[in-house]
Amino acid sequence: AYLAPSPSGVMNIFVRDLTSEREDETNVDGDVEQCDRMITNEPKRAIRSVAWAYDCETIFYMNDFDGDENFHLFAVDATVDATLPPSDDESNDDDDSVPPGTPPGIPPVRDLTPGANVKAQNIFTNYRYPDQILVGTNERDAKVFDMYRVFYKTGVKSLDTLNPGDVIGWKTEDESFEIRAATVRNSEDSSTTIRIRTSADLVSNASTPSETEWKDVFHFPYGEEGGLINFCADGGKTGYLTSSLGRETTALLKVDVRTGETLEELYANDKCNVGGVTLDRDTKELRALTYNYARTERVFFDEELERDYRFLQSTKPNPNAEIGVSSRSLDETKWVVSYIRSDGPTEYVIYDKPTQSITKLFVSKPKLLKYTFAEMEDVRIPAHDGLELVAYLTRSQTTKPTPLILLVHGGPWARDTWGFNPRAQWFANRGYATLQVNYRGSTSYGKTFLHKGDGQWGVGDMQTDLTSAVEWAVREGVAEEDKVCIYGGSYGGYACLAGLAFTPDVYACGVDIVGPSNIKTLLDSIPAYWSQLRNGMLLKIGNVDTDPEFNEKISPLFHVDNIKAPLLIGQGANDPRVKQAEADQIAFSMKEKGIPVEYVLYPDEGHGFARPENGIDFNSRAELFLAEHLGGRAEEFVEVEGSTAVFPLLEKEEEEAGVAE
Repeated sequence: AYLAPSPSGVMNIFVRDLTSEREDETNVDGDVEQCDRMITNEPKRAIRSVAWAYDCETIFYMNDFDGDENFHLFAVDATVDATLPPSDDESNDDDDSVPPGTPPGIPPVRDLTPGANVKAQNIFTNYRYPDQILVGTNERDAKVFDMYRVFYKTGVKSLDTLNPGDVIGWKTEDESFEIRAATVRNSEDSSTTIRIRTSADLVSNASTPSETEWKDVFHFPYGEEGGLINFCADGGKTGYLTSSLGRETTALLKVDVRTGETLEELYANDKCNVGGVTLDRDTKELRALTYNYARTERVFFDEELERDYRFLQSTKPNPNAEIGVSSRSLDETKWVVSYIRSDGPTEYVIYDKPTQSITKLFVSKPKLLKYTFAEMEDVRIPAHDGLELVAYLTRSQTTKPTPLILLVHGGPWARDTWGFNPRAQWFANRGYATLQVNYRGSTSYGKTFLHKGDGQWGVGDMQTDLTSAVEWAVREGVAEEDKVCIYGGSYGGYACLAGLAFTPDVYACGVDIVGPSNIKTLLDSIPAYWSQLRNGMLLKIGNVDTDPEFNEKISPLFHVDNIKAPLLIGQGANDPRVKQAEADQIAFSMKEKGIPVEYVLYPDEGHGFARPENGIDFNSRAELFLAEHLGGRAEEFVEVEGSTAVFPLLEKEEEEAGVAE
């Protein structure tokens, strides 16, 4: 199963029957298009995730409504052949689950988490229980997620575990497929506790569970990192835990989940946190783990698995590629393997373990194969105080300085990674270098690096790290000093506004996508289900609730007069995180003061642009904006059919002109 554009250009789910492939159906790119079947027909909102159920017939996916992030969990039967018209008794005409205009044969879609303003998350599947899933929703209380057990074939759903009000995540024990662990966030001090119960059978009344069955076992004060990875195969007596307690980065530990005792430290890396952990599906023995300082590295605890990866390393189409495993069959004889590269699309193959052979499956974007792309380099940048920053550089040319786009990641409690970045490649094609920096406050580099960002938004060291990166790029002959754009979304959009307001001489222009301009109004309008996280955000950002002077100090809205460089703003009207008001207030303020600003609003988008028509529309406007202020290449703007772009600043002008007349 994979995602690809439907005939109408919207990302939908397709399936490929590998047993039906014939040589005469294979095109030059190695794709077998004639055997592929479209099984969903989302008419407007792109599907962005897909997963098989353990019945090997049903596919799950999630989607929201015009960007409101109220994601529902949907199920569709992948065994229905979409190439055949339905029989008379299978007509879709009267089926409410089939959108109008759906081609004949598209199977009906079932919403497993229905309801207005309902959001689904914390989804668990288990091969021992192939007919059911566990899923969290906030249908009872908008602020918290209770866990429900869903028999997805019939749609029967029942409350499994009630959230007492402080749980932000759950874990299951595999053999019983019961909720046995809860991650609890204290809303007062932002500490994290792992709460364990020995058996869900102790719940006599699911609507009013007794608190006594749960026990607080592991505790992480604010500033520490860690969490439960999984239970071991001993009835839930022991488990795997990551923890930064007593050390700088997270280590992987084997622990007694009844007492909290550490039984064994299994691995730790001094430079970065433990990443992904691979366990045996049945025995729960540790097989491998990853860590990522600049690139993904693996540590093996299983010789057989290490031999498999050595073989896969020998078959890489590009020596610089990284290996990923998308899925394995239950008997682990067949794997779906990805070869990830920075200068081209990802290639997928089937690895047959018994025969030590691979079969090409498909390339993620085969139309890109005919183009030449720039390689992404991982580089190290010294901050102003000597702190080492990992960054990623994609250059349009290496023989001379070019205009630079400083592409700032969102979060900010996230990070950039190595790989094929479509935006960086687009910029390289237009003549720009792209620099992506893991500034202090980014995740995976240990607790000190993360919390060096506390209280450092806007005028502090987080923003200074970005300035240091620009200075490094100029010093190293990468960037032209007077042609630097700061570009980003979410926190990256905030960093763009802060860069223009607090370091106005560094940047020639800025592009802000869904970035907040006033931190106090941002936090006052976050979704209800973020309520347990709000105090932690204040500890990281600074207390804008009780200190209005600090809020004014770090909020670009109050420093509009400092802005010199032109700004392009893109915003989704339904954004539940960064409300439209954040864009409105700074755009109108700049306009009133005569500072050059362009503002594009998309009424059917949220925190970013999911609809291709809107993404293409904004990118087309952005590259014209960049060409004007940095001097790179740009295509002629062509109106994008289906885009919903509106222009609040122009509408206000027209409204005022009409009143004047």
